[in-house]
Amino acid sequence: MTNPASSAPAFAYFDNAATTPLDPEVLEAMLPFLSQHYGNPSSLHGPGRQVRAAIENARKTVAHLVGAAPAEITFTSGGTEADNYAAFGSVRTLGLKHAITSPLEHHAVLHPLQAMAKTGEIELHYVRHDAQGSLDLVHLEELLAAHSLTFVSLMHANNEIGNLNNIEAIGNICAQFDAVFHTDTVQTMGHYRHDVQKLRNHFLVGSAHKFHGPKGVGFLYTRYGFQVSPLIYGGSQERNVRSGTENVYGIVGLAKALEIAVRDLGTHQAHVQGLKDRFIAKLSAEIDDVQFNGCSAVADKSLYTVLSVSLPPSPISEMLLFNLDISKVAASGGSACTSGAQAGSHVLDALGCDPDRATVRFSMSKMNTAAEVDYAVAQLAKLYRRVAV
Repeated sequence: MTNPASSAPAFAYFDNAATTPLDPEVLEAMLPFLSQHYGNPSSLHGPGRQVRAAIENARKTVAHLVGAAPAEITFTSGGTEADNYAAFGSVRTLGLKHAITSPLEHHAVLHPLQAMAKTGEIELHYVRHDAQGSLDLVHLEELLAAHSLTFVSLMHANNEIGNLNNIEAIGNICAQFDAVFHTDTVQTMGHYRHDVQKLRNHFLVGSAHKFHGPKGVGFLYTRYGFQVSPLIYGGSQERNVRSGTENVYGIVGLAKALEIAVRDLGTHQAHVQGLKDRFIAKLSAEIDDVQFNGCSAVADKSLYTVLSVSLPPSPISEMLLFNLDISKVAASGGSACTSGAQAGSHVLDALGCDPDRATVRFSMSKMNTAAEVDYAVAQLAKLYRRVAV
């Protein structure tokens, strides 16, 4: 947020794909459940019933906003748990023998599927993609035609490069082959409208802290008739699907955050897309040989909140994020791997990105300003000019 007393921001925060600031309206909705309403929602007394009502009202709100029935919404600890629940639960409950995903998925999807492939529970197949990270849907059809009893998991938008996948088209393809379709919508929930009545997916997920809600709470939509066995046992909470005392204030905050996000979606989308366009123009003008990973700079093919920037080889590459942090710019990074021993981004590595070029991901939210964009670009350009001198 910008400090009115200075032209420079107190801190230019551009790591919103990792987590967003809590919306003040959300905090206000949560506070009573942190202080006054402390009953256990499983208790039958008045304080317990009051809290139970708040959870069910939140469930109705979330269900309405994604076009679902309340019984199709399960609250979780976040997107990772929801993705794991869908993957493990589908394979182990429905007797699936194959899984199809892409090498570009979040580890919350890749790691569960790879774990089950390692133990022989499934055969794992990967959809091909081009150099920009766009999926080959003809290859998806070929894989589905060759393998029955299949779980398909393909994300709506990539968290690193921002590529958007056509999940409506993917859902239609999966339906042709009776495949179970899960889509990780963590990065797009609250930033696009989702209507499960139009999508042919069986699972869809959300994580509150990606759309200005609290951390540690998310939800899983499970299409009616596809209830699968739980990951966590020990109680009857969430209709015997997810044991453990509910995160009441988190659930209330999630519902409020999603309500605000959908309410103000048009305004915020226009504002953030404007910030992204400004980033692209100014970076291209200020830094020679700047490039953009994947479809990151293509408006109709990428998530408007994410810009993945590929920078020319430089001695500062390894310390770039550290130097940006010192300059009061928060962003995230990644690099392509050159060997199995070197940590890096599996997404950039799959795209064959040059390991000598540093990557910075700038991710924006409704709370960012044009002044912060200008400041971040100026600091990045200053670092590169300093090396060139």
